Amino acid sequence: MHINGIDHLELYVGDARQAAFYFDTAVGFRLHGQGGPETGLAGQRSLLLAQAGIRLLLTTGLSAEHPAATYVHRHGDGIAVVALAVDDAAGAYAELVARGATGVTPPRAYTGADAEVVIAEVGGFGDVLHRLVERRGDRSVFLPGAIEPVAAPDGDALLAEVDHLAVCVPPGQLDETVAHYEKVFGFAHIFTEHVEVGGQAMNSKVVQSPSGQVTLVLLEPDTGARPGQIEDFLRWHAGAGVQHLGLRTDDIVATVGALAGRGVRFARTPGAYYDDLEQRVGRLDAPVDRLRELSILVDSDHDGQLLQIFTESMHVRRTLFLEVIERRGARTFGSGNIKALYEAKERELAAAGATPVVAAGGVGGVGA
Repeated sequence: MHINGIDHLELYVGDARQAAFYFDTAVGFRLHGQGGPETGLAGQRSLLLAQAGIRLLLTTGLSAEHPAATYVHRHGDGIAVVALAVDDAAGAYAELVARGATGVTPPRAYTGADAEVVIAEVGGFGDVLHRLVERRGDRSVFLPGAIEPVAAPDGDALLAEVDHLAVCVPPGQLDETVAHYEKVFGFAHIFTEHVEVGGQAMNSKVVQSPSGQVTLVLLEPDTGARPGQIEDFLRWHAGAGVQHLGLRTDDIVATVGALAGRGVRFARTPGAYYDDLEQRVGRLDAPVDRLRELSILVDSDHDGQLLQIFTESMHVRRTLFLEVIERRGARTFGSGNIKALYEAKERELAAAGATPVVAAGGVGGVGA
């Protein structure tokens, strides 16, 4: 079994057309395919969106019994399937089940004139599944006979690929989730950190496929500290799930500027954060004033710098959101920004004569 990367992500949503409108007009994805009862997808409507190497399948259940409707009722809109590209879907399915994965959907082939796609599904974390996808022939054909292709105009390609997924798990489940991905999927545990700031704390461990193309940042709240954003997610999402999706760009300044102009709302960064930025992370290629204007965060590790920013959640439960990330050599995930953001907020409040407090939204998502 060899996991080559993320083939696509499937989001279960209350209204696929409405969700597609946001991802198209605001984030720059384009409609590439659609399917429903008329194409053999019983009880659902699915829209395929794509941008560069990222494919999102938005699915809405058309009846209360459909898995998408059940998921949305419990969790709200969210990533329900992380599809993994493999060389042999049937072989991978058998191997994963033998290693302890929960088999959900046995291998099934979809065959067209120019392509054949074999898929199978196993359990992942919480209610999220992993779909194993084997492609033969024309790899641009998404699912022959089920998702009809749609001619799409070229987009801006502001975003290049999926960098990582940040996953929140309930207290006490972090180590067992890491062990599951090591034993069953063959992932490596590559990073561990305990983050504590302002009375809030969380544990973080990162697992990655041997190919390096699939990275899960696993987050667990520290119950000995004051409740914070991870507890908020677990409560509103009703259990484990993808908190945010990290999307890599080659030019974060241009990308964030373009997305903000289209109406994407980003988390704001205290101005004081930038006062000592170059002292903390080293010389920057981008002008600090422009980073300040766009609220882009910068962190560094032994390999280089990381530039990142988080969107506000686009969902009513304020769960799933996006991260835009540019890697300039750095291999970590920006955890140094948590402390820097907190201290910057304290300086601003002190200058204003206010009592320092932790702004829950101010550090939302940083470190993952």
